[in-house]
Amino acid sequence: MKQNREITHPFQLLDEIIAQHTASPLSLNPQKTFATSFVELGNSIAEKTCDIPLINSLSDTLERMLDAMLHNFPENIFWDFDFIVSSMLRQALVAQTSAVSFLESFGDKIVSLMELFGSQSEIRFRYVHDFIFGFDWAKWVQEEPQTRAVIEPFSLTFLDCLISKGTKIIQLIRVGDARYHQLREQCYRNPFCFSREPEDEQRLLTYLAAQQLIPVAAWNWNAQPVWDKPFHQLREQLSLKLNIPKNS
Repeated sequence: MKQNREITHPFQLLDEIIAQHTASPLSLNPQKTFATSFVELGNSIAEKTCDIPLINSLSDTLERMLDAMLHNFPENIFWDFDFIVSSMLRQALVAQTSAVSFLESFGDKIVSLMELFGSQSEIRFRYVHDFIFGFDWAKWVQEEPQTRAVIEPFSLTFLDCLISKGTKIIQLIRVGDARYHQLREQCYRNPFCFSREPEDEQRLLTYLAAQQLIPVAAWNWNAQPVWDKPFHQLREQLSLKLNIPKNS
């Protein structure tokens, strides 16, 4: 989605792109309604580095990511990018002279993930929430905490694991797996026992955020990811408490 780049701020284009999709990108932050703008995130980046090629690469990578998310997850509700941008910048600075190469690889992997798991694929998940807010990462760490607890939610290592998982799920769908079966056209895949219709998704996640039961507070630039809570069980329990309908 290329547009006129004669703009006053290098990250303003990203706000214009998301504004075309939704006039009010929501945040899961209990203290605010709307997600941090990309202009604000760009200002935070500028406080950490004055490397213009790096800043431009970050902007270009985020544009690719945002396009892929909007195309593959058009019904996504919450658009918090603070922590993923912070993580991208931190990892790029660690990469030093390979920073731009790192960001290109990062963007490639995110685009692949969106295409693998989104509405255009055979998997057809409805939201990016489980990825952005760290539920996928926390579940993965819990499987082998001794070796995985030190791996960040948006590290290339974890992104590669998700890509591998998505490829395997598609293979299972194609052989008629009992769990990962073919979907009827226009249906979304929901592996949970509770409804994830938009109003139910918003209500449950908002409640979880208020109770500090989100693995990655993606609205917080300096978030400290948490993996060692039973997030899956808590979601199921709280869906009952909130009288969220069963998944039909």
